[in-house]
Amino acid sequence: MNKSIRIASGQGFWGDLIDAPYQQVTRGPVDYLMMDFLAEVTMSIMQKQKLRNPELGYARDLPGQVARMLPHLVEKNIKVITNGGGVNPLACRDAIFREAEKQGIKGLKIGVVMGDDILERIDELTAEGIELANMESGGPITDIRDRIVSANVYFGAYPIVEALRQGAQIIITGRTTDTGLTLAPMIHEFGWARDDWDRMAAGTVAGHILECGGQSSGGNFLGDWKSVPDLAHIGFPIAEAFPDGTVFITKHEHTGGLVSVATIKEQLLYEIGDPREYITPDCVADFTSIRLQQEGENRVRVSDVKGRPDTPFFKVSASYHDGYSASGTLTYAWPDALEKARAADRILRTRLDDLGLHFDEILTEFVGHDSCFGPLAHMPEEINEVVLRIGVRGKDREHVTRFGQELAPLILTGPPSVTGFAGGRPKPSDVIAYWPALIPKTAVTPQVIVEEN
Repeated sequence: MNKSIRIASGQGFWGDLIDAPYQQVTRGPVDYLMMDFLAEVTMSIMQKQKLRNPELGYARDLPGQVARMLPHLVEKNIKVITNGGGVNPLACRDAIFREAEKQGIKGLKIGVVMGDDILERIDELTAEGIELANMESGGPITDIRDRIVSANVYFGAYPIVEALRQGAQIIITGRTTDTGLTLAPMIHEFGWARDDWDRMAAGTVAGHILECGGQSSGGNFLGDWKSVPDLAHIGFPIAEAFPDGTVFITKHEHTGGLVSVATIKEQLLYEIGDPREYITPDCVADFTSIRLQQEGENRVRVSDVKGRPDTPFFKVSASYHDGYSASGTLTYAWPDALEKARAADRILRTRLDDLGLHFDEILTEFVGHDSCFGPLAHMPEEINEVVLRIGVRGKDREHVTRFGQELAPLILTGPPSVTGFAGGRPKPSDVIAYWPALIPKTAVTPQVIVEEN
């Protein structure tokens, strides 16, 4: 058993700082690099890409990022764990193998976790009485069956643990929980028992801290954000984990950003419901039990985390087509900027109504006045400029298209002092809606494949 391991965060989402993973493996010692690419909407985007091209469906940044790191990964025996495989982890693996071959690197073991994609099994599951009911509305998934784009089960840490046990140096998964990417190496390295709920919860909390990349090392920090040094060169967080479940959050020396009790607290509050019941496939963590202590510059101790047994269900993240949307902007300048923008909004809505167009929703924001705070926005004495941002959502594509044709005419047929229209008419985009559900763990089996090039 190792005395401790260092797990570095390399990505917080698909589109994060592309150099962050390389910096994590080159600027100081780490044993593992976790890279979180997925969000609920990401899977539907990847599924659509795969339908157009069966070789796609994964985070296309990933093979190039791994290629750049490969010499360092091999030399230092750093293991990479990522859910960037999306809906096509095998294709992602093959792309990384090709990058390794270009560099003459042989003997690279890559593990793939599959089985989370249940899109083709929905009819079979519903026939067996598994309704996949919406967790919010209670409706059965059959209500949207003909519009489903993707459906993936959130696996936890244990399929990754199995891939590590088989010697994989790079592990690519589909829809795995963000926290499982960090918990898995702790289970593997420290030999934690599956029912050691406090340690399971400790690793889960560490994963929650790392999952958003630089957000826990000073990025997007609502506290004293002006005190965060050198955000241009922010260092992503690192979890230094110990067998007893104690974790220290830190970052590489001589990097920007800030690791403090305050930055960690903000990240712990990110995307949680009941803090006493943070439910994952591996355990239920009690966030109210967490103890944080500043142990030095950019070093926070996380300890005393309590956990409870996992539930008999996996969560399912499904997405479905729910109509179309379009939006556009116009900028109105002083004097009377807000009054002009409001008048333009009234004129446009009247014209849409006169045309008999129907939408599920029309949303108007006055950027520079109330787009962040709505009716709570403070009214300044004078506004130099206001951006009118208006969008529509509806089931009829032709109606959404016509909305886009009515925005630009406001330039010459509406209030004066208008600018900022560029890029052509707003065009309809697919609206992808989210369908959360539960599925018995007995109904789904993860598949782990480890191969060597």
